Amino acid sequence: MTDALAAALGAERFLSEIKTTAKLQHPHILALLDSGEVDGVLYYVMPFVEGESLRARLDREAQLPLDHATRIASEVMDALDYAHQHRIIHRDIKPENILLAAGHAVLADFGIAIAIDRAAGDHLTGTGITLGTPAYMSPEQSLGEPHIDHRSDIYSAGCVLYEMLAGEVPFRAPTGQAMIARRLSEDPPPLRVMRGTVPSALERAVTRALARSPADRFQSAADFAAALAAAPSEPHARSVPSATQSAAAGSTRRSRAVLTLGAVAVAAASIWATLRPRQAAQALDEHLIAIAPFAVLDPDLALWKQGFVDVLAANLDGAGAFRTVSPSAVIRRWSGRSDRAAATRIAQGTGAGIAIFGRLAPAGPDSLRCTVWIEPTRREWGCG
Repeated sequence: MTDALAAALGAERFLSEIKTTAKLQHPHILALLDSGEVDGVLYYVMPFVEGESLRARLDREAQLPLDHATRIASEVMDALDYAHQHRIIHRDIKPENILLAAGHAVLADFGIAIAIDRAAGDHLTGTGITLGTPAYMSPEQSLGEPHIDHRSDIYSAGCVLYEMLAGEVPFRAPTGQAMIARRLSEDPPPLRVMRGTVPSALERAVTRALARSPADRFQSAADFAAALAAAPSEPHARSVPSATQSAAAGSTRRSRAVLTLGAVAVAAASIWATLRPRQAAQALDEHLIAIAPFAVLDPDLALWKQGFVDVLAANLDGAGAFRTVSPSAVIRRWSGRSDRAAATRIAQGTGAGIAIFGRLAPAGPDSLRCTVWIEPTRREWGCG
C-alpha cells in the first residue's frame, strides 16, 4: 500500500476495518487472513490460491470458449452481488484480480476495496488518489466522479467478459488517457464483429453492461448473471458462402498501387472509394473489412508484415460506413501464406464481406512498393 493511500485512510482505522470485514465469507471471494503494520507499511494477508489468474489464461488463449467465459463471468457476478448487498464496491475488477482455482473464479483484492469504502469514503476523492485500471474503468470512474455505485463494478465486469469473448478489451489505445477518451466518446466494436460465433443474446447482455450511463446498465450484478444464464452458451451458427461463391460476387480485375510510406492515408481513401459501389455476398457484413498480413519481399520489411495491417485498419476504420476487423483478431487467425485463399478464410471467419491482402517490396530508401488485392470484389485503385 502506498504512503499516500495509508495517509488518506489512517492506519488504525484501516486495520480496524480490515479485521471487521475479514469475517465476510463467500465461495467466490478470496478471504482475508490477517493484517497489520510494519515500519509504517500497512499490509493484509490472503490465502494462497493454487491455479492462475484470468490474465494468465487470457495471455495464453486470448479468446475463451463461450461456456467458460460465461461461467467465469457468472461466478464473478455472484461474488459482486454478495459484496454489493454489503455496500461494498470493488472498484478494480480486471483479469489480474480474478483467480482461477480448479476452473472456478475467485475474486481477489476485496480487502482494499472494503477498507477504502468504509474507512475513507468520499474523503479519498479529495486526495487525488484514483483506484482502478483504465482499460476496465467505468466512464464515471474514469472522470473521477465522487459518488460511484455498484453499477461501476458491473461495467468493469462487462469489460472483462468482452475481453474473454473478443480477445481484447472494448477500447484499445496506446495510453490510459486515450482509452478513457474513446470510452467517453465511442461505442465498443460489436462483439459479433469481433467473434462471429457469439450468440446475439450474449452480445446484448455485454452491450447493456457496457452502457455509458449507469441507468442503462443492469441495475444489479444478479440481473447481469440472470441475463448470462438465459443466453445460449453454444456458438452462433453463421452461414458463410464458399470462397468460390464469394469471389464470383464481383469483378475479377486485380488492383495495384505504388505508394510511399507517407501516402498510406491516401491509399486507404482510394480503397474506400473503390469499395463504395460494391455489393457483398449475403450473410457477410458488406461494410466490414478484414485486412490480412502483407507478404514482404525483403527481410528489412518484416515489421511491415503485420504493421501494415494496423496502419490500413486505422485509416479505413470509420471511413463512411466501413469498419475494420480488429488487427489482433486477424493476426490470431492468420496462418500460412499471404494469399487470396488465406485472406478469404479470415474474412469469412470474422464475418467480413471484404478482404484486403497484398505484398510489399522496397522501392528506394524511404518508400516501398505495395501491391494490393481486394476480395471478393477486385477493382483497380491507385495513389501517388
